[in-house]
Amino acid sequence: MARKSRKQRLAPMPAPSLYVHVALYIRLSVEDNKKRGCSVENQKLVLNDFLADKPDFVVYDTYIDNGTTGTNFHRPGFQQMLSDIEAGYINCVVVKDLSRLGRNSIDTGYYIEQYFHTHNVRFIAVTDQFDTADPGSLHSGIMLPLKNMINEAYALDIGRKIKAQARQAMKDGDYIGARAPYGYRKDPDNCHKLLIDEDTAPVVRQIFEWAHEHVALNRIVRNLNEMGITAPSHYKKSTGEITSPGLIGSGKWQTRTVMKILESEVYTGDLVQGRTKIVDHQQVRAGDDNLIIAKHTHEPIISHAVFDAVQEYRKQICEESRAVPKRPYTPNIFKGKVFCADCGRSLHRQRAERKKGPDVYWFHCLTNSRVAKDSCKGVMMQETELISTVTAILEKELAVALGMSLPLFQLEAKQKQDKDRLKTRMSARRQEIEKKRRLIHGLYENFVQGILTNEEYFELKADYEESINTLSGEIEALEKDMDALDSRLVRYRTMEKDAKSLAQDHTLTAELIDRLIERIEIDHERNIHVTFRFKSEFQGKAVEPCTKNM
Repeated sequence: MARKSRKQRLAPMPAPSLYVHVALYIRLSVEDNKKRGCSVENQKLVLNDFLADKPDFVVYDTYIDNGTTGTNFHRPGFQQMLSDIEAGYINCVVVKDLSRLGRNSIDTGYYIEQYFHTHNVRFIAVTDQFDTADPGSLHSGIMLPLKNMINEAYALDIGRKIKAQARQAMKDGDYIGARAPYGYRKDPDNCHKLLIDEDTAPVVRQIFEWAHEHVALNRIVRNLNEMGITAPSHYKKSTGEITSPGLIGSGKWQTRTVMKILESEVYTGDLVQGRTKIVDHQQVRAGDDNLIIAKHTHEPIISHAVFDAVQEYRKQICEESRAVPKRPYTPNIFKGKVFCADCGRSLHRQRAERKKGPDVYWFHCLTNSRVAKDSCKGVMMQETELISTVTAILEKELAVALGMSLPLFQLEAKQKQDKDRLKTRMSARRQEIEKKRRLIHGLYENFVQGILTNEEYFELKADYEESINTLSGEIEALEKDMDALDSRLVRYRTMEKDAKSLAQDHTLTAELIDRLIERIEIDHERNIHVTFRFKSEFQGKAVEPCTKNM
């Protein structure tokens, strides 16, 4: 058995009739992890054993979907295999058993009986002794749809049992979350029971006390940060409950963190679970009819009276806010681009409404009011000033970048020469690959005739295939270089168009900013530092970030 890596962008070559180009497909679902014999490694062993005495079976690639359901076919590995089948690289698919392909009887039957047949692909399920090339195989005819229906029923039954067990646990008052809520810890003797965390429960009580006294959310957040209290994600990192960097955050308290605590009934000693559900393998918000409420399951941190009073006040604030007529904001063309040079936080866009004339917009840093007093030098700049300054900077830097570049007609001529050289190199490597394939074909004929021993055949074949893989990799790299040349010319033309547009109307748009600017930083003295997304790559010299003193 030989193996060659996938080279998707290499044009498919006609396969010698003596060879079967094989895709090995492996799927492991979550429930299969608990079953012996279903591991990825075990499936590989079964497939490799099956191919061990079949030198005419050449493995094109192994496609693996680990932890994915068999009830649908929206799986990355499976979809990649279909793409390679349609590209002409594969004419045989081998799996351990029929359930590895799928547990949906209709769709599984479609792929085996129609899709593979239409694309001249042979399908083999090893342990089920099923082979579409063998009409007399065990599960041909009526047995195939019956086997697929059994697999589908098994998958549906497992899914129903898991959901039923989880909902029953909720009804029994068991906490089924992965991590305990802030203020609690899991009972070391029973992970479904919550115990008071003496280190963080006082913080939760203080938050509710402030909210009960009608302290604003922003003020609560600032109090917590100024008191140096560790934010929940960083606290759970210190206890080992959170290890992923993506879940840790900045280490500062945020309004959404406090809001989440104030909205949670868990602090009254009740469990309200089932707020979300799984639909098509994605977690979505569920309706109230999905909620399961269990009373008095653990020790409360605050009373129901305090909790209800806080909810009522927050509801009143929201209703009063909605009742105030609001004029819509103008579009923020700098969205996600403007930052404080001192603390690095995104600048907040604020509106000052005017009865006469247009509203005035400002960008300013909220760190001192939201995080802690005197924790940032502070920034404030009017939007009109920012627009005019950035427009002037951008016009200048585009002119510099284009001025350093070759004229367009010279660049196009140079691009054509570079592409012609790349095409020549690719053609030479394709010819070399075809030569190696003919040599491999000759090896097989010598092996069949007994001229080469089994060991000699596989050793020489492996050398040729390694050479083919190397050449294919070189072709792929050359094709990427070709694409890069095309992209380079497109970027030049777009940049030239943007420069002309700015020079004519001096109008900055959100699309222009997103295309040309990576980041804008403003410091306390209102100096503007712009980092651009474009380079003067046509002569290899980068345009330096530009700083404008106000």
